[in-house]
Amino acid sequence: MPGTVFGWRSANRFNLLNDGPQFFPRMIAAIDAAQQQVELELYLIESGRCVELLVASLCAAAQRGVQVRCLFDDYGAQALHANERKRLSDCGVQIRCYNPLRWRHGIRNFYRDHRKLLLVDANVAFTGGTGATDEFWVPDDAQSPWHEVMVEISGPLVADWQSLFEHQWRASVAKLSWMLRPSKRIKQPPIPPESGDGHGRVAYADARQHRDILQALVRAVSNAEQRVWLATPYFLPTWKVRRALRKAASRGIDVRLLLSGRNTDHPSVRYAGQRYYPRLLRSGIKIFEYQPRFLHLKMVLVDQWVSLGSCNFDHWNMRFNLDANLEALDSRLTQQVEQCFIDDFSQSLQVTHELWQQRPWWSRLQQRLWGWLDRVVVNLLDRRR
Repeated sequence: MPGTVFGWRSANRFNLLNDGPQFFPRMIAAIDAAQQQVELELYLIESGRCVELLVASLCAAAQRGVQVRCLFDDYGAQALHANERKRLSDCGVQIRCYNPLRWRHGIRNFYRDHRKLLLVDANVAFTGGTGATDEFWVPDDAQSPWHEVMVEISGPLVADWQSLFEHQWRASVAKLSWMLRPSKRIKQPPIPPESGDGHGRVAYADARQHRDILQALVRAVSNAEQRVWLATPYFLPTWKVRRALRKAASRGIDVRLLLSGRNTDHPSVRYAGQRYYPRLLRSGIKIFEYQPRFLHLKMVLVDQWVSLGSCNFDHWNMRFNLDANLEALDSRLTQQVEQCFIDDFSQSLQVTHELWQQRPWWSRLQQRLWGWLDRVVVNLLDRRR
């Protein structure tokens, strides 16, 4: 498994699930129907109404003899109460935490498991960007406070998601499971099929293969013929991604960025990323800031190629996080992703040159301050590599 680059598999089925009221009931229903095994890997899990139903479903599965394994990030699970952890353990649910926080670890604490994955009976997989919190889903509420998507996967590709989980499950008991040990030879992700439906592959980032998702994205953008639509909640892209986007726009490609507006959980990150706006706008890139809620989804549509999952495509993710994305070529999924983008663009504020020049002085100050701090941090991190 270490250093493995997953290939493309055919004959898969995909279904995009838009927002918590759509995907959480389907995920819980899959757990309730499980007969053999359930695996859950999450970064963010917090006690609340959402977790209450999720824990009940996991416990019920374990009590009827299903093997249930949960891999949580230790930092992201800090708000999971002790009584719910005990309830899971008492019911026979196996729990492991990635990279437990320790004061003496210092910068090592930055290495986090950011993946979001549910596997049931090695037959169906759900992946995307959700956490198990009330921000993503409150039972009986028609709309979630945070806008997110998950994709339901069935077919041969599920075996690769299972392999990814199994590797990390075993690795998480290692003393230095967070450690960066890059392969001497970085393998390139495989070229997507030229046509057909049901094609998919697992693209992931970890301590050994941390460039897989980035390489696939840059190649797709560089080869784009019609459009590049990218959604991310935290816009701190690497230099390679920014260059690829600008070059695509200079070739006449329809390049659009769907980013968070004022509804965000990290205003400082939003301000830091806005320092890239002027040059991107000058290159012809269209920038949209989503208005109704916090936009948390991470999704890319390049022509017919789709990439979605847990990766924010930012330099922070590329340095520290375990991430995983689905890459797919499937006409039905492409249509679903396209419609999701169109709906979100219609609810967004387009940032034009004129609007950018009219921003208030306090916004300019915040952008300069947080942008400068981000550059300092990036430079310090680069010196450590």
